[in-house]
Amino acid sequence: MTTMAAAPTITMRPYRKQGKIDYARLDFDPYKLVLKPEAMDQERPIHAILGLLANRFTDFEQSPDTFLSSNTIICYDPTNLNVRVSPDVYLAFGVDAAAIRQRKLYLPWEVGKPPDWVLEIGSSSTGPEDVGRKRDIYARIGVPEYWRFDPQDGAYHGAKLAGDRLVAGRYEPIALTTAPDSILKGYSAVLGLSLCWDDNWPRLYDPSTGTYLESWPEVWEAREAAEVQAAVEQAERLAERAAREAAEHRAASEQAARLAAEARIRQLEAELRHRQADRD
Repeated sequence: MTTMAAAPTITMRPYRKQGKIDYARLDFDPYKLVLKPEAMDQERPIHAILGLLANRFTDFEQSPDTFLSSNTIICYDPTNLNVRVSPDVYLAFGVDAAAIRQRKLYLPWEVGKPPDWVLEIGSSSTGPEDVGRKRDIYARIGVPEYWRFDPQDGAYHGAKLAGDRLVAGRYEPIALTTAPDSILKGYSAVLGLSLCWDDNWPRLYDPSTGTYLESWPEVWEAREAAEVQAAVEQAERLAERAAREAAEHRAASEQAARLAAEARIRQLEAELRHRQADRD
């Protein structure tokens, strides 16, 4: 199983709640996920990258200082919560994940920072937005890295894979490479990993080890295999203990039977001596 990497060394920022949210006045329902027209086309690569990130950085939402989410709302105007954007996948380090989830909205001025990493998966209806309006929004609110992944050979984004790094308030393209194995990839300094486009499928590559991270089905299979193996080993230990105790019980029973037999023999010998003495 892939060992979970530690998130960047950042002290968890205190969550500074700024009053109650009047959810009734919002023109959307933060409790309700609104599916995009091509949700079925996007869900498999989204789930794949979510699983990889969850295993690597949040231990499947067990890390309190790392927030990972999909298709939830980021509000970026504190005067109007209806001004919003919804990334396909986003990740923030050094934040109070539980407090964010309680608010049902990602509010950068309360969280203390924007997300560190955002990914959009291309589709026919969202592709132009991903390379235009959303890119401008993420730069404006200060997202350090913004990535686009196109599951249709670049038909939606004009490129199979693209990443931008925020420099002095503006996005600059992240260089892509196919080294060392002909798979297209770009290095994310935020993740310490490379995001890869592998035959329309997202993967994460660790250049420090030269290996790809396991997909979430592989992670769960490994966990389940480990649990099964642990159960087998526990059963074997219990069986060995039972066998040992049974052997000890048999040995004790045999010793008791032997002592009883020896005592009976001594008793019979004594009776025989008495009878012999009486005859004499």
